[in-house]
Amino acid sequence: MNKDTLLQQIDSLKTELDRYRQNDNQRIKEALETEYTYESNRIEGNTLTLMETELVIHKGLTISGKPLKDHLEAINHTHALDFIKDLAKNKEPFTEPVLLDIHRLILRSINDQYAGKYRDVQVLISGSEFVPPQPFLVPKQMEDYFRFYNEQKDSLHPVELSAELHERLVTIHPFIDGNGRTARLIMNLILIRNGYPIAILKGDSETRLKYYKALETAQTGGNKTDFILLVADTVKQALEKYLGILRT
Repeated sequence: MNKDTLLQQIDSLKTELDRYRQNDNQRIKEALETEYTYESNRIEGNTLTLMETELVIHKGLTISGKPLKDHLEAINHTHALDFIKDLAKNKEPFTEPVLLDIHRLILRSINDQYAGKYRDVQVLISGSEFVPPQPFLVPKQMEDYFRFYNEQKDSLHPVELSAELHERLVTIHPFIDGNGRTARLIMNLILIRNGYPIAILKGDSETRLKYYKALETAQTGGNKTDFILLVADTVKQALEKYLGILRT
C-alpha cells in the first residue's frame, strides 16, 4: 500500500474517532499507556512482562529477580509519558528544552550524568552498519532538527511528521542512551497533540527486526518510505484497536 492511500485510510478512521470523543474511557487509556511503556522498554531489552510493568507502575511493587534498572525504566517512562500528555493538553510548543526534559525523565536515576544532556562521546549502534555523527556535530544537527520541525509542523501530515521526527532523532542519536524511547515519545507527542491515540511499536522479535531494518534503510540509503509506512501502519492499527473498543 502506498503512503497516500494509507494516510487517507488513517484520516477516515480519525474522523470516526473524533465522533466518539465524548465517550473516551480513562481506564482504556491507562491500559494502552501501560502497554506502550512495556513495549517501548521491551524494544530496548527490558525484561519486565506486561503484568510486571503494570504492578511496578500502578502498585509500586518490586519484582523479585528483576534488575533495578528495569523497574526504573518502567517508572521513568510513565513519568515521561505523563509529561508529554500535559504538553499536548496545554498546547506547549515542542522545543529543545522540552526534548531535553523528556530525556532527563527517561534516564533519571539510571544515568544522571547524561540525563537531559547531549553525548560528548562517539557511539555505535549494535548490529547496524549506520554510524551516528561525531559528538561535535550533534548540536548543529539538533538545531537543523528543530528548524525542520518548525518549517513542517503546520504543513506535513501529522503521522508523517511524527515519523520524520522519530527517524531524524534516532539518526542523529544525540544521547548516550535512551534515544529510541525518547524518539518514540516525540512521535507520540505529535500524534497525541493532533488527536490520535498512542501508537505502540511492538517489542517482539519480528516487529523489532522490521523496525530496525526500516530505520537502517532510512539511515544508510536515505529512503524513508519503509519507515514512514511502518509508523503509519502502526497508527492505523492503534486507531482500529481504539475504535474497536469504543464501538462495543
